[in-house]
Amino acid sequence: MSDADFPVVIFHNPACGTSRNVVEMVRSAGYEPKIVEYLQAGWTHDQLRELAGEAGLTFRQLMREKGTPAAELGLLGDGVSEDAILDAMVTTPVLVNRPLVVTSKGVKLCRPSEVVFDLLDRKPDSFTKEDGEVVSLTANPQD
Repeated sequence: MSDADFPVVIFHNPACGTSRNVVEMVRSAGYEPKIVEYLQAGWTHDQLRELAGEAGLTFRQLMREKGTPAAELGLLGDGVSEDAILDAMVTTPVLVNRPLVVTSKGVKLCRPSEVVFDLLDRKPDSFTKEDGEVVSLTANPQD
């Protein structure tokens, strides 16, 4: 099966360790993902509506709070509408949590990073993250 038969798209922030791990996890499974660096590419309202809908997430659930201006923009209060959060995400792309991964199996916010393997047809037996953590993916891991 070629990558064209099973495309993988990662909405990626190269400054994020989780996002970098997801890219390498996908590559370790034998895929070459299409990488969209969304901080440069930006988002559209329709694109975020589709991704959030497919992932089963509200915009509030998709919003990243840590390391973003979410609090300064007044987005963390209970009364903030989904439309206001969506508008802010389009205007300020860093507000969207990452990495979002799209395959024919669906869309997921891959936090923790190993969630990405649920979206792939094949996976390696194990993967070692940047921090040295080993993720075992075999059904009966042998010690």
